[in-house]
Amino acid sequence: QVQLVESGGGLVQAGGSLRLSCVASGSIFRLDTMNWYRQPPGKQRELVAAIMNGGSTNYADSVKGRFTVSRDNAKNTLYLQMNSLKSEDTAVYYCNLRRWTTSYEYWGQGTQVTVSS
Repeated sequence: QVQLVESGGGLVQAGGSLRLSCVASGSIFRLDTMNWYRQPPGKQRELVAAIMNGGSTNYADSVKGRFTVSRDNAKNTLYLQMNSLKSEDTAVYYCNLRRWTTSYEYWGQGTQVTVSS
């Protein structure tokens, strides 16, 4: 079993920065993929950034060049550095872990990010 707990959300002005963290507890494997998703108000959940085994990353086009995903395997922690925030980045941000063996997914409870224009 895996538990994911996000933190770092809040209210920020447009152009500002926030860093989200996600601490994972339980059986975590370095080959598991970890992701950040977000769900804007009234919209579907979408993938923001992913970091795979070996450290390769993928980003949604809307955040490329502004967001950086990283992970500290020793601390079982996933990060999302968000710079140059825009009002359209307002959403609940969720941490996700996908097992490399079965593709089973675990989700955190989410953290609210609100960007004021």
